[in-house]
Amino acid sequence: MAGVDGVELSVRAGLTSGEVAERIARGQVNQVDERSSRTLSEIIRSNVLTRFNAIIAALAFVVLIVGDPRDVLFAFVMISNAVIGTVQELRSKATLDRLSLVVAPQLTVRRDGADTIIGPAEVVLDDIIVIGPGDQIVVDGVIVDDDELTIDESLLTGEADPVAKNIGDGALSGSFVVAGGGVMRATAVGDDAYAAKLARDARAFRRPRTELERGIDGILRVITWLLVPAALFLFLGQRYGEGNTLREALLGTATGLVALVPQGLVLLLSMAQAVAVIRLGRAGVLVQRLEAVETLARVTLLATDKTGTLTTGAVRLDHTIPLDSDAPIDDALGALAAADEHPDATIAAIAAAYPRDPGWMVEGRVPFASRYKFSAIGTPQAPAAAWYIGAPEVLLTADDASLRDAQAAAERGMRVLVAACADELAEPGVLPAGLRPIALVVCADEIRSDARETVEYFTAERVAVKVISGDNPRTVAAIAQRSAVPDAEKWIDGRDLPMVDIDSSDANEDELSREITDHAVFGRVTPEVKRAFVRSSQRHGEVVAMTGDGVNDTLALKDADLGIAMGAGTSAAKSVAELVLLDNRFATLPGVVAEGRRVIANINRVARLFVTKTVWAATFAIIVGVATTSYPILPRQLTVVDAITIGIPGFILSFEPSHEPARSGFIRRVLRFGVPVGLVVGVVTMAGFAVVRSSWIGADRDAAQSAATLLLTILGLVALEELIQPLDRYRSVLLAVLVVMTVGAFAIGPIAEFFLLEIPSAEVSAVIAGAAAIGALGIVLGARRAGALFDRFDDRFSRLAARGLE
Repeated sequence: MAGVDGVELSVRAGLTSGEVAERIARGQVNQVDERSSRTLSEIIRSNVLTRFNAIIAALAFVVLIVGDPRDVLFAFVMISNAVIGTVQELRSKATLDRLSLVVAPQLTVRRDGADTIIGPAEVVLDDIIVIGPGDQIVVDGVIVDDDELTIDESLLTGEADPVAKNIGDGALSGSFVVAGGGVMRATAVGDDAYAAKLARDARAFRRPRTELERGIDGILRVITWLLVPAALFLFLGQRYGEGNTLREALLGTATGLVALVPQGLVLLLSMAQAVAVIRLGRAGVLVQRLEAVETLARVTLLATDKTGTLTTGAVRLDHTIPLDSDAPIDDALGALAAADEHPDATIAAIAAAYPRDPGWMVEGRVPFASRYKFSAIGTPQAPAAAWYIGAPEVLLTADDASLRDAQAAAERGMRVLVAACADELAEPGVLPAGLRPIALVVCADEIRSDARETVEYFTAERVAVKVISGDNPRTVAAIAQRSAVPDAEKWIDGRDLPMVDIDSSDANEDELSREITDHAVFGRVTPEVKRAFVRSSQRHGEVVAMTGDGVNDTLALKDADLGIAMGAGTSAAKSVAELVLLDNRFATLPGVVAEGRRVIANINRVARLFVTKTVWAATFAIIVGVATTSYPILPRQLTVVDAITIGIPGFILSFEPSHEPARSGFIRRVLRFGVPVGLVVGVVTMAGFAVVRSSWIGADRDAAQSAATLLLTILGLVALEELIQPLDRYRSVLLAVLVVMTVGAFAIGPIAEFFLLEIPSAEVSAVIAGAAAIGALGIVLGARRAGALFDRFDDRFSRLAARGLE
């Protein structure tokens, strides 16, 4: 085997330290851009260089030219939003980057004649890498030694069937080992590796947006369309109708446009998500995709693996049942365990119970694979030519009395294997003729102490829990029953499920869907069936979360709406999962659901405040244009209204705990509240402004704008109070503080002078009180009764609006 220098490389010795240093100096090292989050420049750009920041900055420039510098205060809100958003996302990035290092795959390389554990970024060209089941292949290479090596390349090629690899075959980065073992030499590292090229292409693909993101994008898109006509209405109505000076018309137009822009809405969504990532990180959850938090809160079906999820993954050998008194059972089990270089938990338990290797010469192995459920060794010089161990349903005939014993043990929740011998070693996946069972090997799983509590939580939240495993269905059902899985007694063998083509419509899919609905436990399930289970459930409207930790879970984890891997799981499982439970605790999931629900519920609530503001601002623009009057408030006064009725309460409410179930229909709920309430606020405030300026009251423009500011703030607080019902102590204190802030803004001299606010006269106060009473009644009726009308005309207006925005 020749390296890049034409030097013969030793498979047994690997590279020397000097050769590694030479390759590092030449840049032949596996350093690629595998960011778990955005770069600093991308974070700053996304928070600063936005469409609405550009609009606000332009309006601030206009106001600074024609108005009082104090009226540019709204621009500082834009700046603070950008700073807060950037800082919070940087904190989230630090959490993600730190946790990503924890779950980064480790690999074994052979250097200076010794095996060494290193990280993926330390691999150099021509490194000799030892691979085994569950290992993720991180560089491209060629196989130089194999032990029945089988690799799954489905994540790269889409081909579900694992591929057997022999010496001289290529292995691509991004694939993973499902059975056997081997040694490979790295032939392409860094950006030259196949997975790195795929990753570059993947970055050009925009991931699907979540419902919250789509909804907020739709709201912002509509507001963008409104800006130009609103600007024309505002400017023309004030300049040529009211007869305002150019300075006054520009100032009023800028105020109206600033009011239309929901400056903090996107910030609050990104902040809520970022805080969720930080909180979950502290709880031992790595969020590999930000939207995963929202997705879990919307899950309707949780498909959980047994091993490593309901159970700890630890297995102990309970006892063996001899089936052939003349067979060397102890030696056979010791040989089978000793021959497996990459034992799973069950084989490891057998090795611990039978540590003595009889010393039989092994010539040929069949590694265990999920699709045929057994492994074997060839021993031509032993009492038998071949020894097999695997699932009773596979190695025993249907009429074998031992099968009933195995099933009885399985029904008690035990994990049962059969040891057998034969006169020849058959090809992988094929059983030899004359297979003779010699013993039942009975092992016990350790159930997690928190499994029952976690399953009960999801059941109470109306999430269907299904257990999918490659083990005996009776064993899985017994463990599911002990874990409080509903209908756990309704189990089915995965081999009895109809075969379905997951990539096209299939006549068997309806039958598979019925089986999924009718059963809670699925045993002897192959990776392909797990994948079909997920796809079928999704096609019938379920939002599917899949938990797992093994190689056989990878395909289903990738296809599920949300893949959840255990931190102690294989690198392959963790690489495709959206969430990784670093503490390996199934009980962590309810906390993730709670975070998702907090984000969804609170952003739903806060978005209604912002849309209400946009609607009343649009109402102002229309009335100003039609009635040709002045704008009712100044830019600096808008800052007061924004802060008291939206900014402060919106910020605080976005972090409030919430256990409200996630529901679809974000846009519809926002419009259902924001449109009627915003119309009431807009119309009543403009009417109050007009009355105060009329000959009945005779107030000047400054007094009228101050009165409109007070009335608008009062109505905004009434809308807030209606939105956050029912009131608890926390929310009541928040409202009380906002009322005190409103009084302070008008009563404290320096503040009132800065914002051009004044305590209204008796006549003006009477108008404000009357308008506030009418407006408050209108808000309550609008939020409750108009919402019912919205429901009544859902097929027409609401559905069309939601479709257009999303």
